[in-house]
Amino acid sequence: MKPMTYKGYSARIEYSDEDDCFIGRLAGIRDIITFHGNFVEEVRHAFQEAVDFYLETCRQRNEAPQKPYSGKISLRISPNIHARMAMQADAAGKSINQWVAETLEHAIHA
Repeated sequence: MKPMTYKGYSARIEYSDEDDCFIGRLAGIRDIITFHGNFVEEVRHAFQEAVDFYLETCRQRNEAPQKPYSGKISLRISPNIHARMAMQADAAGKSINQWVAETLEHAIHA
């Protein structure tokens, strides 16, 4: 499932039975920015308004808004694991980056 995104920000959305609505939060930043709605289009609109409000508030305060995760990570692993990953990637006809990304994606959804 692809997350809802707007201006580089992603939404984490859950249903609240207690509140009888969907409650969302900007994902991947430390600031807590929330929004809610009763149906998809309402949630999407509230998400976009929340992002715009967050960016405008940061601008007015002369503060840099937090950026969501870039998608780049740096790992320190043993040379043995690095070599085994390279062999697995090569056997699959993929780059190490592609192999690791697909392996992590599979693990996340397992």
